Amino acid sequence: MKLTIEGIKNTAEWESKGYSLPTFDRAAVEAATKANPFWIHFGAGNIFRAFQANVVQELLNDKVLDRGLVVAEGYDYEIIEKMYRPHDNIGALVTLKSSGSVEKTFVGSIMEALADDSANEKDWARLCEIFRSPSLQMVTFTITEKGYLLRNAAGVSMPGVEDDFAAGPVLPKSYIGKVVTLLHESYVNGELPVAMVSMDNCSQNGDKLYAAVNEFAKEWENRGVCKPGFLDYVNNNSKVSFPWTMIDKITPRPDAKIEKILADDGIEHLEPVITSRKLTLLHS
Repeated sequence: MKLTIEGIKNTAEWESKGYSLPTFDRAAVEAATKANPFWIHFGAGNIFRAFQANVVQELLNDKVLDRGLVVAEGYDYEIIEKMYRPHDNIGALVTLKSSGSVEKTFVGSIMEALADDSANEKDWARLCEIFRSPSLQMVTFTITEKGYLLRNAAGVSMPGVEDDFAAGPVLPKSYIGKVVTLLHESYVNGELPVAMVSMDNCSQNGDKLYAAVNEFAKEWENRGVCKPGFLDYVNNNSKVSFPWTMIDKITPRPDAKIEKILADDGIEHLEPVITSRKLTLLHS
């Protein structure tokens, strides 16, 4: 039994073992999402799969939404190659209840998974295409508080930031540089409105994201390396917003009991994937 689109087609077998499956037409939702993406999330880790992706699945099941999520990973690209694509972007969410019962859900609301890497021509071109789309409404983040830093505690610029300041919105290297370059795509293609929504568990997270984006826009305009007016666009609340919001939760690694339950259910390839950056990725 495999966590893939093909593997979950035998719905009766999975449901007999207590799994809740997506009830929406995944092929139709995938086609609609790719044609008109409306929500992209940066940070493809476990909390995203357990919370944002699960919320969207519930809304898809209830027919509140007709499109799913796009996720991008800008720190450890192996998450996309080793976790998402081999499983067709499907994951198993396991929730321990206070009663001791276990709730098991297949989450299939993620329709595209992309490496936020300007050196990856195919994925980077698709990200630029998404940000040029008038359908894009929301860009969300769980990249940790460190992800918004342009300098370390000693005031030294983070890797890639100074290069990105000088080069402008062309093949960026730093995390925020990549985000702002993509936002520049929204600007040059009609000053498209979009909400930039940090969901990281840190105080005034929207302001932290805004400060980093605004500094990039200011540097680029001062150096004449972006389209004029980009700074005004970033600071126009009717075009780009930076609200405060967060998910005050964690997604702990399942203990041995949960892993045994899933193994006994017959799910293959449950072993955690450890990337070269030493991130541990869980299939469930």
